[in-house]
Amino acid sequence: MDYAVLDPDEFERAIAELCVRDGCTDVEVVGGAGDLGADVLAVAPSGHRLVVQCKRYGEGNRVGSQDLQRFGGTCFTVHEADIAVLVTTADFTAPALEYAEQCGIVCMDAEALTAWHLGTGPSPWETSYEA
Repeated sequence: MDYAVLDPDEFERAIAELCVRDGCTDVEVVGGAGDLGADVLAVAPSGHRLVVQCKRYGEGNRVGSQDLQRFGGTCFTVHEADIAVLVTTADFTAPALEYAEQCGIVCMDAEALTAWHLGTGPSPWETSYEA
């Protein structure tokens, strides 16, 4: 599947479907205006609360540290995430990855997303700092 051709709502639903496929429960797509950074909420198979932000970016666009900082400001405090994930169809800047590591946010780029989709790579909660 080419996630980059999906519109933002379809992309969020596709990520939610991957969560369901891989054993998450209580999966809910909550993205849209006023979502405070959460696009998908779920309970991971481990029982941890999963909060996912989806960034469907075109080729050449990268998720920057400001995106991570906005998500980091709400994922743990507002949404009470045990595991916070930002998944994108693109890549991350180095400062974004540094911020995510400091805050314990799992970053899933296009390559990792493809591996998750194909079952050749881990789901984001399997790579999290909490798992």
